[in-house]
Amino acid sequence: MTTTTKPTYEQVVKERRSIRVYDPEVKISKQEMHELLEEATLAPSSLNLQPWRFLVIESEEGKETLKGLAKFNQRQVETSAAVIAVFVDMQSVETTQEIYDLAVEKGVMPADVRDRQVPAIQGMLKDIPKERLKTMNFLDAGLAAMQIMLSAQARGYATNPIGGFDKDHIAEAYGLDKERFEAVMLISIGKAAEVGYQSVRLPIDDLAKWV
Repeated sequence: MTTTTKPTYEQVVKERRSIRVYDPEVKISKQEMHELLEEATLAPSSLNLQPWRFLVIESEEGKETLKGLAKFNQRQVETSAAVIAVFVDMQSVETTQEIYDLAVEKGVMPADVRDRQVPAIQGMLKDIPKERLKTMNFLDAGLAAMQIMLSAQARGYATNPIGGFDKDHIAEAYGLDKERFEAVMLISIGKAAEVGYQSVRLPIDDLAKWV
């Protein structure tokens, strides 16, 4: 009987690479993808609104559609087990009641706290400028996207974040309301078929200061 040793956090972070070619024979089950995304949603978000939404593109038909939207990333689309399109729901405030009700049901929030916070949050966001809301949502989605990549790395899969695609038309290409769902990035995922390039980082002394 062989025992698989789980990678340490340090290994996950330091060994992650952006991979552009995958083994096309390796697929990821719906259950494992579900677990991976569930881990990603443990990321923090402003007011706990969890604005991220995910479209898992894994079928031949779905990938064929994506090829026309990500023309400079064909190998990733073709060889990956899936491409996860990360969107934000610009109307996520509508789920505030559902989220806070669930918190009360799970016993992690008193009902009186929920009853104060829900109307306060809804009132705060009612007239917020769209660009400010978009900036807030994109920041939150970026946190979830990074957790997708780290969770995948911990499971033995490779990923690559993709910004070069048609953000203006991807929502409607998959039957989503483009006014409500804004595209943030694509993340290819699968079993690496290449080592990936190492890269360098600027020294912390150039990036941070203590006061």
